[in-house]
Amino acid sequence: MSFTEQINADIKSAMLAKEKEKLAALRDIKSKLLLEATSGSGDVSEETAIKIVMKLHKQRMETYALYMEQNREDLAQDELFQAQVIEAYLPKMMSEDEVREEVVATIASTGAKSVQEIGKVMGVLTSKLAGKADGKVISTIAKEELGKL
Repeated sequence: MSFTEQINADIKSAMLAKEKEKLAALRDIKSKLLLEATSGSGDVSEETAIKIVMKLHKQRMETYALYMEQNREDLAQDELFQAQVIEAYLPKMMSEDEVREEVVATIASTGAKSVQEIGKVMGVLTSKLAGKADGKVISTIAKEELGKL
C-alpha cells in the first residue's frame, strides 16, 4: 500500500469514526500530497511524501509553541493533537548516538579537518539522513565533532 493509499484509507476510517480533529490533520496531509502531485510528474515518491509530512509536523510544533507562549492552551492542544496524528506517518527518527556515529564516519570518509569544511560533511549527511534525523541536530553534532579535530 502506497503512502497516499494509506492516507486515503485512514481518512475513510476517521470519517466513519467521526473523528473531526484527526480528519483535519489527515486531510491537510492529503491536500499537500495532491498539490505536489499536480505540480510535478503526477506521482509523489515515498521520499517526497515523508519530506512533506515532516514539514507539516514541524509547522504544527512551531504553532503549538507559539500558542503556549501566548497562553492559548485551547488552540495549543488542537495543534499538539494534529502534530501527534501527523507524527504517526513519520519514519522512526534516529537517536543522537546513531546520528553521531554517522557524522563521525562521514567526517572520516570526506577527510574534513576543520569546522570550515562543514559544507562537505553536511552535503553528504543531509542526503544520507533525509527523513531519519532533523537537520539542526545533524548540524550541531557535525560542528561539535569537527571542533574536536
